[in-house]
Amino acid sequence: MEDLDEELWERWRCEVDKGQTPVRIDKYLAEHMAGTSRNRIQNAADAGNVWANHKPVSSNYKVKPLDLIQVLLDHEPHDFTIQPENIPLTIVYEDEDLLVVNKPAGLVVHPGHGNYEHTLLNALAYYFQSTIDINDPNIGLVHRIDKDTSGLLLIAKTPEAKTNLAMQFFDHTTERTYNALVWGTFQEDEGTIEGALGRDTRDRTCYRVWNIEDNPNAKEAVTHWRVLERFLYVTLVECRLETGRTHQIRVHMKHIGHPLFSDDKYGGTEILKGLPTQKYKQYIQNCFNLCPRQVLHAKTLGFTHPRTGKRMFFDSEWPSDMTNLINKWRNYEPSTL
Repeated sequence: MEDLDEELWERWRCEVDKGQTPVRIDKYLAEHMAGTSRNRIQNAADAGNVWANHKPVSSNYKVKPLDLIQVLLDHEPHDFTIQPENIPLTIVYEDEDLLVVNKPAGLVVHPGHGNYEHTLLNALAYYFQSTIDINDPNIGLVHRIDKDTSGLLLIAKTPEAKTNLAMQFFDHTTERTYNALVWGTFQEDEGTIEGALGRDTRDRTCYRVWNIEDNPNAKEAVTHWRVLERFLYVTLVECRLETGRTHQIRVHMKHIGHPLFSDDKYGGTEILKGLPTQKYKQYIQNCFNLCPRQVLHAKTLGFTHPRTGKRMFFDSEWPSDMTNLINKWRNYEPSTL
């Protein structure tokens, strides 16, 4: 692997004791780095960010006495203490245990590389003020959606609620449906997409479907879809997640030849269907301008209340950019172009 010293920042380092017996580096780091899980260390090793003696190593590397161990970041370290910011929240439901919000497109969910402020968590810190510390990892977000995806998100206000709700997501007992506008038409009315997801080696900000034999680190993912409404060159679909992987719907839909409309990262800003005319190209550009993001909305959310045991279900309206775009396609007639 090429030397990456000039592109990586040191997050943690140590020199192994003289009397250290050989042990896997992921186990060693999990025992020596406070607050870091073994799984997280394995992911860092897969990304080439765990080094021994100035070279990246895999998570099964055996630590030896006097090894120099480093954990590196691909971005400059940053203080992730979440500061309150007066950002409006659309609260769908709230009680003493949890909060359901309808996130607008364009709002990053949590601080990260390149987005250290102006996030949903900053808004929650302001909303809760002195009553709840949103920096406490035992409360807060139970799941996430992409910056440019709109829709429902669940936030836990107590450690007990977060543990209970997180287990529901892990056990796949929650109900989540998304509405998406995708390129192309479907012969069938419904179907299921199964494909393990992992980072694309050509662009690590993207994901792709892998054969497990080719990428053992890829995670199984299942998306159920059904057609809601057919238009001439695009289709409105409902997607129900059986698993919740990063970019799952976007990647799965691209995998079957139906990228999300206006999804720049996965090919949805190309004109994939339609007429070879300049007027049609202008029509599509007007559509992109109307909704300049992937057309994806987390519409429904169902779960069991962690305290009462009552089944709860929430539905949300499309945001205006998505509504206006769908209406534009409903009224589309080639003859008018």
